[in-house]
Amino acid sequence: MPSLRTALLQSSGRPGAVAGNLKALDEAAARAADAGARLLVAPELFLTGYAIGDAVPELAEPAAGPGSEAIAEIAVRHGLAVLYGYPERDGERIFNASQLISADGARLANYRKTHLFGCFEQEWFTPGEQTVVQADLDGIRIGLLICYDVEFPENVRAHALAGTDLLLVPTAQMHPFQFVAESVVPVRAFESQMYVAYVNRTGPEGEFEFVGLSCLAGPDGVVRTRAGRGEELVIGEVDPEFLAASRAANPYLADRRPGLYGSLA
Repeated sequence: MPSLRTALLQSSGRPGAVAGNLKALDEAAARAADAGARLLVAPELFLTGYAIGDAVPELAEPAAGPGSEAIAEIAVRHGLAVLYGYPERDGERIFNASQLISADGARLANYRKTHLFGCFEQEWFTPGEQTVVQADLDGIRIGLLICYDVEFPENVRAHALAGTDLLLVPTAQMHPFQFVAESVVPVRAFESQMYVAYVNRTGPEGEFEFVGLSCLAGPDGVVRTRAGRGEELVIGEVDPEFLAASRAANPYLADRRPGLYGSLA
């Protein structure tokens, strides 16, 4: 099975400027496709911006809303799948969500962040209740989490047990927590034997300072590609043959003793 070339868009776009953010995503998709990527991953709440304050209700939209339609057009135009973050409206509730759109424009998966970080998120968003959301892309099982979710090892292990090969984590990681991108994410990939694409915002935005450092980490704990601190598009390979060999050699999942872990729940 061929590798899945994956592009990570490290960018904050412009808070509140949906049309401008769609344009930036379209330009990134063109560059990613030219480089042979079959998947483009954008950061948390990329569609609207993260630091949008009380504009959250105004900018939130349904999963099948105009933003998803515009991104489906981008995916089809450039022939690659796109994962993006956005505020999802479902009746009176608003979720911090991410959605995966296929290269033919189909909505493959929609995930709602289960662990909300800080006062801003807890004020405006409802936590999701489904830990494992997956879709298949080019023969690879894709799983979705968002930012803070990946810092809980239980979430990533649940994906490992459900067969996730590549975990996509759009994020808004801020100063001074850069150690998550530098250390935690590669460890999560190693201990649960999967690839993890961690895709961050960058630079100042409202009261926040995002640290960049987006990365694609492999099941051996080695980072395949790493962005710096600024706007950047980086590309890495998700190799299913290497993943299978790594899983065969690493005993973590086989050596688990679930009967001892009941107190964790």
